[in-house]
Amino acid sequence: MISAGDFRKGTTFEMDGDVYQIIDFQHVKPGKGAAFVRTKIKSVKSGGSREMTFNPNDKFEVAKIETKEMQYLYSDGELYYFMDTETYEQLPLNFDVVEEALLYLRENDNATIRFHDGKAFQVNAPNFVELEVVETEPGVKGDSATGANKPAKVETGAVVTVPLFINNGDKIKIDTRTNEYLSRV
Repeated sequence: MISAGDFRKGTTFEMDGDVYQIIDFQHVKPGKGAAFVRTKIKSVKSGGSREMTFNPNDKFEVAKIETKEMQYLYSDGELYYFMDTETYEQLPLNFDVVEEALLYLRENDNATIRFHDGKAFQVNAPNFVELEVVETEPGVKGDSATGANKPAKVETGAVVTVPLFINNGDKIKIDTRTNEYLSRV
């Protein structure tokens, strides 16, 4: 059992015959009245999301979630194919399941896929990826000391804020959990 006061981003729980994942949460302690937990939850089964408020003492059954490391193969325009590297089985997934991870995945990259009752509901890219910058403004000599930043588009389509000295063709390391530039590779 898990109480609503222990909710964190990514937590999965069962409620009303469905399985939900916490997308966002906020513990609120108003000056008057009891504390509560404001959440945005997503149904694992239907994919729909909604906002709900819980009493921190509300208890829920923890959902049994399996994770598996799989390799992203390709997209045929509608479906995105992942391969189990142990059994070589291919798993086609819809865009809504892979949407966030696609910003950091290239073909043949590994990803972690989460399952509930054999159905995939979330794809996570590795925490850190090294990608090539394909589009950014050129840096101006002397600007590197100001600590200023600029947007840069990487080969997967993600836009990351980078320092001014980063140029087209540079490989950079990105933290996929926060979409932050870490270093030049």
